[in-house]
Amino acid sequence: MSSPHAAPRPGALSARRLLSPGLLFALPFLVLLAVFMLWPLGQGLWMSLTDTSLSAHAPSFIGLDNFTEALGDAEMWRALGHTVWFTALSTVPLVAVALGMALLVHTGLPGQWVWRLAFFAPYLLPVGVVSLLWIWLYQPDLGLYNNLLDAVGLGQVAWLSDESVAMSAIALTTLWWTVGFNFLLYLAALQSIPDHLYEAAAIDGAGAWRRLWSITLPQLSRITVVITVLQILASLKVFDQVYLITKGGPNNSTRPVVEYVYDVGFTGYRLGYASAISYIFFALVILASAAQYAALRRREK
Repeated sequence: MSSPHAAPRPGALSARRLLSPGLLFALPFLVLLAVFMLWPLGQGLWMSLTDTSLSAHAPSFIGLDNFTEALGDAEMWRALGHTVWFTALSTVPLVAVALGMALLVHTGLPGQWVWRLAFFAPYLLPVGVVSLLWIWLYQPDLGLYNNLLDAVGLGQVAWLSDESVAMSAIALTTLWWTVGFNFLLYLAALQSIPDHLYEAAAIDGAGAWRRLWSITLPQLSRITVVITVLQILASLKVFDQVYLITKGGPNNSTRPVVEYVYDVGFTGYRLGYASAISYIFFALVILASAAQYAALRRREK
């Protein structure tokens, strides 16, 4: 029989030595994850099952009533439709324009640092500054865009008060503000393409357009997928610029689902119902992400 004071086995000792420092290094992250992610998620899920509000009455458990009401809420589905429409309006330009900007800089334009600064600088601005600047640009009588339209003999546009135009105006603002991040990703990907591919194509007599279609774009396919997925997820969560520029108007025609959650929870005081809407939207975002991931995996295979 082995002695109770026998030395531990070498394998168990090495595993213990590896496990203890790993836990110590991971502990700060795990604490922050639990405090700022897991606990709020659990608290929000519980709140969605109650009639919690900002009034003085104590919340009571109501089960899935909030979810049932949300699924039949026409305003929620309308706000979700606005969110999807904004995502469709903004995602394609934010990918295509960023690619064009990166290609222009990568070709060796004179004064590259000026172009890089000009393309990326708007991304560094806070949303409040961007919103105020574009509200001025969209002014009906004094705004730059309507003055340019008058100069070429075209009629003025009610950028922020016309329901058919307001969402496009916000998408244009978002394009100017955030395209710089995608531009940097594309530029880094372009710089990682091996030069020998272009040298071999040039020896074979391939022109600039052939090299673009046969080498550059295929080499950028992976980063394009990544940028597209990130952009879709970011656009689905739109709130700041919409709230600051139009406050969801005119006639709630630009109100996204995140702003509807804000209105229901902090204007209508129905925190439980707002939480249920948030989890429905969260589930839809997860489904969209899973579908994009599955499409990516099929493409790789």
